[in-house]
Amino acid sequence: MIMAEPKKADTLKPRLPRGLVDRRADEIAAQGRMLETIRASFELYGFEALETPFIEYTEALGKFLPDLDRPNEGVFSFQDDDESWLSLRYDLTAPLARHVAENFDALPKPYRSFRNGYVFRNEKPGPGRFRQFMQFDADIVGAASVAADAEICMLMADTLDKLGLAGQYVVKVNNRKVLDGVMEAIGLSGPDKAGQRLTVLRAIDKLDRLGAEGVRLLLGPGRKDESGDFTKGAGLDEAAISRILAYVSFQAAPTGEGDRIAFWDQFFGSWSDVVGDSETGREGIAELHVMMRLCEAAGYGFDRIRADPSVVRGLEYYTGPVYEAELTFPVTNEAGETVRFGSVAGGGRYDGLVGRFRAEPVPATGFSIGVSRLFSALQLTGSPLLQGKAKPGPVVVLVLDRENIADYQRLVALLRAENIRAELYLGGSGMKAQMKYADRRGSPCAIIQGSNEREAGEVQIKDLIEGAKAAEGISSNAEWKAARPAQFSVKEDEMVARVKEVLARHF
Repeated sequence: MIMAEPKKADTLKPRLPRGLVDRRADEIAAQGRMLETIRASFELYGFEALETPFIEYTEALGKFLPDLDRPNEGVFSFQDDDESWLSLRYDLTAPLARHVAENFDALPKPYRSFRNGYVFRNEKPGPGRFRQFMQFDADIVGAASVAADAEICMLMADTLDKLGLAGQYVVKVNNRKVLDGVMEAIGLSGPDKAGQRLTVLRAIDKLDRLGAEGVRLLLGPGRKDESGDFTKGAGLDEAAISRILAYVSFQAAPTGEGDRIAFWDQFFGSWSDVVGDSETGREGIAELHVMMRLCEAAGYGFDRIRADPSVVRGLEYYTGPVYEAELTFPVTNEAGETVRFGSVAGGGRYDGLVGRFRAEPVPATGFSIGVSRLFSALQLTGSPLLQGKAKPGPVVVLVLDRENIADYQRLVALLRAENIRAELYLGGSGMKAQMKYADRRGSPCAIIQGSNEREAGEVQIKDLIEGAKAAEGISSNAEWKAARPAQFSVKEDEMVARVKEVLARHF
């Protein structure tokens, strides 16, 4: 009887879901050095580490969700066995608010904390848009004074300096209250004008890219771009447009020898004219004035931290100062145009978030670094921080006699006992393939022991780095065999010391 050959099972196609990336050892190590620099900067300011889980109750994310009736819209959500909705965290701020509210009496106030970790967005992925990415946040909870906001801006500046970006960034600061005051002054307050306000804010946000004339068109009838596409404008009258342009156009910088405080008096005086009688707007200007005075007093000049009307980020939940760190060096975008790199961090005051969990108001302010974006910036600037010191691969102990594998394992253990990275070759190939494997692992040296060496109580140490250098000057196989470059015999009890010599020579 002839048995039918079993049908081969279908193999799966290996594929990574869209919007996600794999990262290899060299990138992980480089990013680790960047994160450690950020951590040290935050700790210098008195911030302490906090870790929250990836998963929170969906309701705890609150206003960070588009719609609680659609818990998978914007976030990844699932139901627990008790039918409660859980979600992967959308950012690191909402979990902080929950943690502070849950442990309110046990925490010192103001409470300074930093967190870093992955967050998740259930959004359509695209170039530069990922569904999992890392953030690094610093927040102060329980401080109502804008001195806390000034400290956050100083921390942003110092951190970028320590990452090697001094002179290549500016921390821009605005205030939600000023923007609300401008909206009041031009008659756009109230819920019925929400859509028109959003159009105005989007126009202001394009100031750096389109200039004052482009913003004027977007505030008025609309603008047609170079491709012919038309963007409908906010439909404001000329008086309202002129008031907004007066607000966003005062960008003069103080001279190096000028009176910086007098400069800010003039700067905010122009803004006061724009907000008119709006009490909210004048309160926001006063807060910004205090922040700029504090920054100047601490030695942070206009070139590092400054008020800027173009910052309109996240106004749906920020309640006071808002700020972003923008890198100013040029890069080429996908269209081949030379543009600024742009923002790598941002944040603001969010006094209402912790209050969702408690009866009394709890002031809070903080910022978030986009780790992947900042990492890309450091790559573009050739940051030595990412290069780090060369890290040796593991010493590979070759296996030539498989019946004596325990002897080879003993050699590996001797190396590891002295904190030398080492591994036993676990494949089934011969010596030539094992040597190739050691090269691919970046091994500084390989340990070779055949039967003759074992009987003599010796091992061969092959210095792979020195051998590669010597091989460049050897033209024939006979010459190679005669020279046997960078390979020497030692007694087993000398092996560890001689391997350390090899490592010290190259690293």
